[in-house]
Amino acid sequence: MKTPVTELFGIEFPVIQGGMIWCAGWELASAVGNAGGLGLIGAGSMNPDLLREQIRKANNVANGKFGVNVPLLYTQVNDIMQVIIDERVSVVFTSAGNPKIWTSTLKEKGIKVAHVVSSQKFAVKCEEAGVDAIVAEGFEAGGHNGKEETTTLTLVPLVRKVTALPLIAAGGIATGRAMLAAMVLGADGVQMGTRFAASTESSAHINFKNEILRTGEGDTHLVMKQLAPVRLIKNEFYNQVLNAELSGKSKEELKEILGQGRARKGMFEGDLSAGELEIGQVSALIEDIIPVNEIMQNIIREFSLAKNELQKL
Repeated sequence: MKTPVTELFGIEFPVIQGGMIWCAGWELASAVGNAGGLGLIGAGSMNPDLLREQIRKANNVANGKFGVNVPLLYTQVNDIMQVIIDERVSVVFTSAGNPKIWTSTLKEKGIKVAHVVSSQKFAVKCEEAGVDAIVAEGFEAGGHNGKEETTTLTLVPLVRKVTALPLIAAGGIATGRAMLAAMVLGADGVQMGTRFAASTESSAHINFKNEILRTGEGDTHLVMKQLAPVRLIKNEFYNQVLNAELSGKSKEELKEILGQGRARKGMFEGDLSAGELEIGQVSALIEDIIPVNEIMQNIIREFSLAKNELQKL
């Protein structure tokens, strides 16, 4: 399959695995790369030494067919970027911050840069910053999200109107049919998080993976809108966050709640009650925990079938 995304990253299929904190370690990123997509190590839950170790392990089995996702608001971002440069990572996806800060530095080192946006106006800023590709992530996505609450169905064509750069759709995409739909809207590829979180190679705790399978329609919700919107599975921690918001807690008090290692507790350690469980709305469609290679085969098979069905219309 040939698109601007496959040509940019040198991959077989235009499928990028989301760089999810606590879920996207070297095993997942490597497996996606070896299956023909682009895997991402999620640096947002790693210190520099751990990231270096993860990159080296991935290189041993994936031969550079992976990248790193870096939230730019991460407190150790300078050290993280230095590790990426030192280890000669070829692709970096940035998010949660201004793409102008790091794009030129990374590109000077020969690194391809994509940035995640939740609005048309930030897509314009990405192009001005000189990124190689843009990820348009809709409101349906898991984890941290945009305050605009624009859905993927609306965001992708909006972003396509203002840029000719390779465009990657994200948010609510877990199947080949959804991939085809995104490309009809103007995307050149897709990024999937939730589907890969529930894979054999995901570094998430088995309790969290099983919880993804149990999550149905309406079981996730976007909270923390005044601070940093985040989509969570409804549980005890979610109720604590929601009650804090409704009672008018300050931003500092909300940060205190979030800063208690709850994401690690939930997604990596498997505490389904007191932990923070970040996942997308499309979790309602996930029914199994299977190897990455099987996931990729299913996606491409379904994409081809759906494409053939459309040609009959």
